[in-house]
Order: sequence, then structure tokens, then C-alpha cells
Amino acid sequence: MSGERTVTLIPGDGIGPALADAVVRIFAAAAVPIAWERITAGDQALRSHGAAIPAELIASVLRTRVALKGHLAVRLGEERENPNVALRKLLDLYANVRAVQSFPGRTSRYPGLDLVVVREATEGEYAGIEHRVVPGVVESIKVTTERACTRIARFAFAYAAAAGRKQVTAVHKANIMKRSDGLFLECCRAVARDYPAIAFRDLIVDNACMQLVMDPYRFDVMVMQSFYGDLVSDLCAGLAGGPGVVPSASFGDDRAVFEAVYDDAPAAAAPGGANPMILLVSALAMLRHLGLGAYAERITAATAAVLGEGREVTRDLGGTADTRAMADAIIARLGSG
Repeated sequence: MSGERTVTLIPGDGIGPALADAVVRIFAAAAVPIAWERITAGDQALRSHGAAIPAELIASVLRTRVALKGHLAVRLGEERENPNVALRKLLDLYANVRAVQSFPGRTSRYPGLDLVVVREATEGEYAGIEHRVVPGVVESIKVTTERACTRIARFAFAYAAAAGRKQVTAVHKANIMKRSDGLFLECCRAVARDYPAIAFRDLIVDNACMQLVMDPYRFDVMVMQSFYGDLVSDLCAGLAGGPGVVPSASFGDDRAVFEAVYDDAPAAAAPGGANPMILLVSALAMLRHLGLGAYAERITAATAAVLGEGREVTRDLGGTADTRAMADAIIARLGSG
């Protein structure tokens, strides 16, 4: 197909392959001009290659510059680093973005919600520096650098300016962690001076969470360090209706990985009954990133129609369909649209 774009596809573990297959079939039905370069990662790669993130995966993403990724399993208590975090570090995907919006056709507690969480994804508590001081005492080191704080602040303000947004809120705990979070706040304030057209404010993280629950409409773009971002982005996804609504993407300077948002619990339950939207919403965000927004809108409309009918949907949406059946319903809508 002329004009075809190659994208790295990382199905992931657990329910990941079923979700990836659903997205591939939906995209094929919509004639999306994408060629998939499928790479095995996670548990299967660990067994076959001895590494959860094989070298061929890194090489593929560096070549294609964009990837669609399922969740890589995390085994609690294991010494090895979380492979999802490790991938971000290896590719220097320093900015994780969650665009929190109501999805057409799906009921939300906060209709019309539209906010963005920008999270620094390479350091902080997620630097992974821990050691046992003495038996029964473990020390974890939170790494905060001026370079990373300034870089994520610039990303958030540039994102806001490009999207025509009006406000950036820095979320922190500088009242307690005066040096680490204080440095983050200083960097945000310095970058804010370069964007006088965008309003800037800062909030302590616990206050920000309270305000989000009370009135999320008061927020526009939020920027924060990794640990706070992990919590706040999931909270915001819940406000919009859950993981099948909110896309996630991690950006470097010249590459992006769009990824499903879920933990390992659903993978141990009913793999065949997973909601394909968990990966599909991130795949749609990927299309817009690639300048293929018309395809994204067509698939969104078909998905909204299936949600509105409420028959061929998965259990979490009130139906009885499995992953494949819901994908089939979306494909049928694409054919009739």
C-alpha cells in the first residue's frame, strides 16, 4: 500500500495479544495505511531470549519511531526492574501523557471532561535505586535532577501551547520534600515565564487529588513527577470511566510508544473477555499523532455506535461479548458506516 507507515507492535503479556489482535483487525477493516512490525516482549521474550525487552525491540522502535504496546507483566517481589519502566528508560521516553476525555457513547460521571496529565517517566522514585540497609530496613532513593524537571516542564507547556490550552498546573509535595520537589517547582516556574499566555499555578498533590474529585473541570494540563503522575493519571482515568476510555503515550524527543493501561489482574481472569478499548483508545491516539485523524474519527464513530447499542460489548460495559465479538461488532459498524 503506498504511503503505508510501519509501526512496531508489542502485544505484551496476559490479555495483551487478544487486545492487539482486535486492534489489528479493526484497523484492517478501516483500511488504515499501517504495516505492523510485531515484536515479542515480556514473559515470552524472557523465556526465549533471556530478556523481557530484547535488543530487537529497541532497534525496531528506534527505526519506526512509533510503537503500540500492550502491558508487560510485573511480578511482585521479583528483583528485576518493571519492564514497562525499563522500556521507557532504554528509549528515553521521558514524558508520559494521559489525555483524559469522555469517550463518545460511553456514560461518564463527568461528561465533557477534558484534561491532560503529563508525567515525568524516567526518574523520581521510579529510578529504581533501592538497597537493604540492615535486615528489616530498606532505603529507596528518589532521584530529582534539574535537567529532567526542566525537560518535562517544557514538554507540558509546549503541549499546552500547541493544543491551544490555557493553564498548566504543577503538582508537587514541596511543603515536605523541600529540596527534591522544591527543585521541580523551581524548574516549572522558570519555564512558565517563557509562556506568558498560559496561566500557571501549583498545587500540593493531596490538595490536587481532592480538587480533582470535587471538580475536575477546573483543570487543564497538569504536570508532575513520576510517582504522583502514576497515581493521579489513574485517578483521572477513573473520573472519565476507566481504562477503556483514556489513552496513554510515552514520548521521547523523536519517538513515541502508545500503550494499554491496565494491571496484571485482568490477565489472570478471563483473557477472552477483555474490553478491546483498553488498547484501542491508545491506538486511536497513535493515529492522530501520525496525522491519520480521519481514520481515528471513523473508528471512534463505529465504536461509539457499538457502545450506544450496548449489545455486543464486554462484561465491564454491561454485556456478555468477548474481546473478539466486540471487535467484530465494531468492524461490522465500519462496514455499514
